[in-house]
Amino acid sequence: MPGTRKLGRATDQRTAMLRAMVTFLLENGKIETTVTRAKEVRSLAEKMVTIAKQDTLANKRLVFGFITKENVAHKLFAEIAPKYADRNGGYTRITKIGPRRGDAAEMAIIELI
Repeated sequence: MPGTRKLGRATDQRTAMLRAMVTFLLENGKIETTVTRAKEVRSLAEKMVTIAKQDTLANKRLVFGFITKENVAHKLFAEIAPKYADRNGGYTRITKIGPRRGDAAEMAIIELI
């Protein structure tokens, strides 16, 4: 079935969680999470970087509407996006790190390349 993964949450909760995770990824460069969450975060994070590559007012409004911290949005336009100016996608890497101890969920590290 195509489309987004529901991740066992209502739409508003899922959106809030993914916004927070994308913000944290862009702020710190890498995060540790489950594989399915990492795949969803990758999709949204790469869209944000692609949007930020063109520094227009419309694009700034799109990014500021999604990223939850203003300083992270500024960092995206000033530091992160220019780094990928000559790259067409593929800004993140997902590395599987094995099962989580408590519930054996498959864990992964997602990082900016």
